Amino acid sequence: MIQASNLTLPQVKERFHLQQTWDEQFFPEWQEKWEPPTDPEQQWLDQIKSDFLSIAEYSSTEEVVKLFVLSPLLSLAGLARHPFVPITEQAIEIVVEAEDELIRGKIDLLVLHQNLWIIVLEAKRQSLNVTTALPQALAHMMSNPETTNPIYGLVSNGTEFLFLKLQRQENP
Repeated sequence: MIQASNLTLPQVKERFHLQQTWDEQFFPEWQEKWEPPTDPEQQWLDQIKSDFLSIAEYSSTEEVVKLFVLSPLLSLAGLARHPFVPITEQAIEIVVEAEDELIRGKIDLLVLHQNLWIIVLEAKRQSLNVTTALPQALAHMMSNPETTNPIYGLVSNGTEFLFLKLQRQENP
């Protein structure tokens, strides 16, 4: 048994046969024109940033990132209310038959809509580079039982954000 948090990016790529794509059309959601935040939304974003920067001087744990950055952002995005269901510390298990392994982990925050996984969030303390969460987040995303729709992920240390999209196909 392997803990998802102990995996490296090369291990995740090898075990799940993942390929990074550089195709600009792979993630068209980020190419759409978005409305800028309204004044109240921008004020809220500014307050989230100010609060986090103030608190981060004293504590930069994962919990601080989740409480003072991710939670308010999810609320602002509308993902903290019906019809969405946020679930914390969701346990996952993945059997990798080719390697005769069991990978276990806990997703920091999973947002569901019915049985559809909307987003997987992984937080790290501010002092860590956001890419350190990439292997764990990808392993968690691969545990999604739904294989036809893409799964989205977000890893953050409070100051950096990395958005992920995983599409199951011949080469995920």
